Amino acid sequence: MNNPNDATFFYDVLVVGAGLSGIGAAYHLQTECSAKSFAVLEARSAIGGTWDLFKYPGIRSDSDMYTLGFPFSPWENPKAIADGPAILQYIKDTATKFGIDKKILFNHKVLDASWSDIDKLWTIQIAASNLEPKKQLRCKFLFMCSGYYDYDNGYTPEFPGCESFQGTIIHPQKWDSNIDYTNKKVVIIGSGATAITLVPELAKKATKVIMLQRSPTYVVSLPSKDVIANFFRKVLPSKMAYHLSRWKNILFAIGFYNASRKWPEGVRKFIQKGIKKELGEHFDIKHFDPKYKPWDQRLCIVPDADLFHSIKEGKAEVVTDTITRFTPKGILLSSGKELEADLIVTATGLKVQLLGGMTMHINGVLADTGKAHCYRGVMFSDVPNFAITVGYTNASWTLKCDLNCQFVTKVLNFMETQKYNVCTPRFDSSVFKSEPLLDFDAGYVLRAFDSLPKQGSKHPWKVYQNYIKDLFSLKMESVNDKYLEYK
Repeated sequence: MNNPNDATFFYDVLVVGAGLSGIGAAYHLQTECSAKSFAVLEARSAIGGTWDLFKYPGIRSDSDMYTLGFPFSPWENPKAIADGPAILQYIKDTATKFGIDKKILFNHKVLDASWSDIDKLWTIQIAASNLEPKKQLRCKFLFMCSGYYDYDNGYTPEFPGCESFQGTIIHPQKWDSNIDYTNKKVVIIGSGATAITLVPELAKKATKVIMLQRSPTYVVSLPSKDVIANFFRKVLPSKMAYHLSRWKNILFAIGFYNASRKWPEGVRKFIQKGIKKELGEHFDIKHFDPKYKPWDQRLCIVPDADLFHSIKEGKAEVVTDTITRFTPKGILLSSGKELEADLIVTATGLKVQLLGGMTMHINGVLADTGKAHCYRGVMFSDVPNFAITVGYTNASWTLKCDLNCQFVTKVLNFMETQKYNVCTPRFDSSVFKSEPLLDFDAGYVLRAFDSLPKQGSKHPWKVYQNYIKDLFSLKMESVNDKYLEYK
C-alpha cells in the first residue's frame, strides 16, 4: 500500500497523460489487469489532454467520433464531427463512468524516468508545483500516453518584421478568450486542420478572414452528422449500432486511404470535383490543389462544407503566396501585395515533443529515442518495461491507441503468469533494415526526424498505419515473441 506520508510511492504501472490515450489505458488496465495497482499522472490540473488545452474558436475533431471515441464507451451525440467542448465532456464522462477519475494524480509533471536493472523498477521524478511538492514515484512498468507534441508552445517560424506589426499576433495553442475579432480584419497563416477550422468560425464575426497559405492542402467536405450511424441508432440496440457505425467508418477510411495510394490522380480529381461543386467552376482550384499526392499529408475535413460557405459568402478568402515580411499594417507578400490585418493568427503547426518532454535513463545512461526502434508501434528497443500510445496518421488517433493498450495488458498478464519481471524488445540489425518511423511529409514530423525512433523493414518492427493489420498483430498474435526478451 502507498502511504501518503512516504517520499516515494510505488505502483505496478504508471500511465503518463490523462487525455484520450491515458483514459483508454486506465480502462484496459483496470478491466484486464485488475490485480495491478496503477495511477495516471497528469502534468496539468485538468483531464482531457488536447481537448482541454486548445481553446481556439471552433475547435473540433478532424476524425469521426465513432472511431475517435472509445470502443468501450459509445459516442451518443448525433454529430459525428464534434466540437471540442463536446469531446472534452465525453472524455470526462467516460472517466467518471468507469471510476478512472479517482486514479488520476493532477499536477504531476514527469521530469525524468530512470530504469534500474538491479531494482527492476522505474524511478519517476515529479516536478514541484504550487499544489504538489517535488517527489518520486516508482513502478514496474511505465506506459506513456502523453501524445507527441509540446503542450507549452506551438511552432511559429521566424517572420521578419513581426515586431513592427501594430495589431495582435497569436498562435492558436495560446488562444486568449479575451481576443475580440468582431468587425476586425483577420489573417490566418497556415493551411492545416487548425487554420481550416478557424476560418469559418472567425468569419462569423470578423469583417474579413484571409487564410494565407504557402502551399495548399487537400480539403474534403463531410456531413457533420452520420446519416447511416444515426439510422442504426434508431433501429438497433445502442451498443450494436455504435460498433456497426465504428466498423463502417474504419473500413471506409482504410478503403479511401488505399485508393489514394493506388490511384492518386483519380482521388485528386474526385476531391477537386467536390470542391468545384461547392465553390463553382469559376473558383481558382489552385488554392486546393497540392503538389503532393493525397495522403502524403493528412487530409483536412470540413463539416457541412462550412469553409466553402464562408468563401462563397465573401466572408473568407484563400491566398496562396509567401511572406516577405510583416508590416505595421499587416503582411507584405512576395507578389508585392500587402494584406492588412488587425489580428494575425499563426496556425503554423505543432512542436513535436516525445515523451512529454521528460528525459529517460537506462541504468544511469541517458537514452536517445532517435536511435531506438519501435516494436509493433508500442515498445522501444532496449527499453525495459516501457510502452507508448501514438495514434494513426491516416485514421483516428484512438483506434491505434486502443490496440496498443490491449497489447500492453497482454504483455503484463503473460509476465504475471510466467513469473517474469522484465520485458525488453531487442532489435536485430542483421535481419531488419532501419527506416523512418513515419512515412509522412507533415512539417512537424520532418522537424522532429532526429528525435523520433525508427521502425524496421518487416513485421514485427514495421509500423503499418493499418488498423486491420494491427488488429491481428496486437490483439490476436502471441506476445511470446523471440524479439521480446523476458527475464
